[in-house]
Amino acid sequence: MARMTTSIALAMVLAGCAAAGGGVSGPADARTKAIKTATSITASERQQGAEAHPQLLQEFGGTYSGPQAAYVTRVGQNIAVQSGMSNARSDFTVTLLNSPVNNAFAIPGGYIYVTRQLMALMNDEAELAGVLGHEVGHVAAQHSKKRQSAATRNTILGVLGAVLGGAIGDNGGLLGSLGGLLQNNAMQVAQLATLGFSRSQELEADQLGVQYLNSAGYDPMALSTMLASLANQTNLEARLAGGDARSIPEWASTHPDPASRVRNAQTLASRAGTGGVRNADAFMGSLDGVLYGDDPAQGVVEGRQFLHPDLRLAFTVPNGYGMQNGTSAVSVSGNGGQAQFSTGPYSGDMNAYIAAVFKAVGGDANLTPSSIQRTTVNGIPAYYSTVRANSQSGQVDVTVFAYEFAKNSAFHFVALTKAGGAGTFNPMFTSLRRLSASEAAAIKPRRVDVVTVKSGDTLASLARRMAYGDYQAERFQVLNRLAANSRLTPGQKVKLVVYASR
Repeated sequence: MARMTTSIALAMVLAGCAAAGGGVSGPADARTKAIKTATSITASERQQGAEAHPQLLQEFGGTYSGPQAAYVTRVGQNIAVQSGMSNARSDFTVTLLNSPVNNAFAIPGGYIYVTRQLMALMNDEAELAGVLGHEVGHVAAQHSKKRQSAATRNTILGVLGAVLGGAIGDNGGLLGSLGGLLQNNAMQVAQLATLGFSRSQELEADQLGVQYLNSAGYDPMALSTMLASLANQTNLEARLAGGDARSIPEWASTHPDPASRVRNAQTLASRAGTGGVRNADAFMGSLDGVLYGDDPAQGVVEGRQFLHPDLRLAFTVPNGYGMQNGTSAVSVSGNGGQAQFSTGPYSGDMNAYIAAVFKAVGGDANLTPSSIQRTTVNGIPAYYSTVRANSQSGQVDVTVFAYEFAKNSAFHFVALTKAGGAGTFNPMFTSLRRLSASEAAAIKPRRVDVVTVKSGDTLASLARRMAYGDYQAERFQVLNRLAANSRLTPGQKVKLVVYASR
C-alpha cells in the first residue's frame, strides 16, 4: 500500500468468486479440442491495451526498475511471437511489475505482465517463457473477449454477493475493483486481465503455452514444473495464513487447481517431444538481487501483521486470514469474510469520509449509513458504521471502520461478511496502532540472493540463512523446487531470501 495513493473508486479490491466453468477436463480434452487463435493484433486492440496499461501499472506497483526488466522483456517478446499474432517483437510490451503478488496476465494489444514475486518462484528461463506463453495463449485464443461480455452484465451488488460466496464457500479467487466495475473501458480491460478463466480456457492456454515453448526451442516440460512450484507455494501460503488455500488470492487461485494441471501439462509436453533448453544459469544470474516480498515503501506483511514504516501504522488480521498487499490497498480474506484497508481524500469531516466510502462500494446500490458511531482505538479517533444490503447470495453486511490520523489524513477498513457477521473483524479493527520511530526504522526489504552450493552445505544449513523467523526450511524448498530429501551438489545454484539495507 503506497503512501496516500488510493482513490475511493478503487477502494474495494477484494478476492472472490471462482472462474466460470464446469468440472476438470482431462488431457484428452486439451489434445483434441480445436483452439481458435487470433491471427493479428488489431488497431482497436492496440488502443484498448494502451488505455488499460496505465491502470494495470497503478494496480500492480508500477514497472520494476531493476536489471531483471530487460531480461523479462527479451524472453517475453521471443515467446510472444510464437503465437502468430505478430512477427515483430516490438509489437509486444512485456512488463515486469513491482508487485509482491504471485501473478501474471496479458491483455489484447500485445501487453504482457509478470510480477517480480512470481519470477522469483521460477528456477530457469524456460519456466519464465512457459508462464508468459500461457498468458499470451489466453489472448491468442480470445478468452478475454468471452469474459468481457459476461462481466459487463454484473451489477455491483451481484459482484458483492459473488465475492462473499468466494470468501466463505468452495470457490477460487478473482481480483477486481468492485467500486469501479462498470467504469470506463480502460478500467474494464484492466480488471478483466485479473479475473479467473474457466477450466477449459486454462487448459487451452496450457496447450498453447507448451506449443510456444516447443517452437521457441525451450523444454516443453517447463510449464508443468512451474505449475508444480505454484501448487507448492499455494499450500505453503495456506499454512502461513493458518487457513486454507482459498484465502490466498494469487496467480494459482485465479488460474485454478495447479496441482491437477501439472499432470495435464506433463502429458502435453510429452506429446510435444523431448529436449529443449532451460537456461537456468542465465536466469539465475538475472534474478540475483531482485526485491522479494513487500516493498517497504508500500508497507510489509509479517505473519498476521501489516506494518507501514512511512505511514507509521500497523494492524493485525485474525488467525486464519491471509493478506495481499497492493499498491493502493491491503486485502484481507478468509472463510468468515473479506476486508480491505485503504485511504482516501479527507477534509476533516469523518461523516462525509465514511459516506463517500459507502457510496464508492455500493455504486448504483446507494449504500447509506443510518448512523455513524465514534470510539477511540489505541489513542486514535475512530468512526464506524454497518449497512446491510441484498446480493445474489443473500443479505450481506458492509462495514466501514475509519480512523482520523491527522487533520488531513484518514484511513479505513471496508469489511464484507454474511448478515450478522460484522463482528468477525472487530479484533482487526481494534488492533490498528501507530508505529514508533524505532519500529519503523527496523523494517527492511528482502531480496533474492543466488548462491553457489559449497561442499558441506545442506538443505538445513542453507535454509537457516533465510530472512524469516518461521518455516525457513519449507520456504527454501518451495523457492528452489526441492523436496525435503533432495541432495545438493557443490556448484549448484540456489536461491535464498535475505535482508537488504533500505
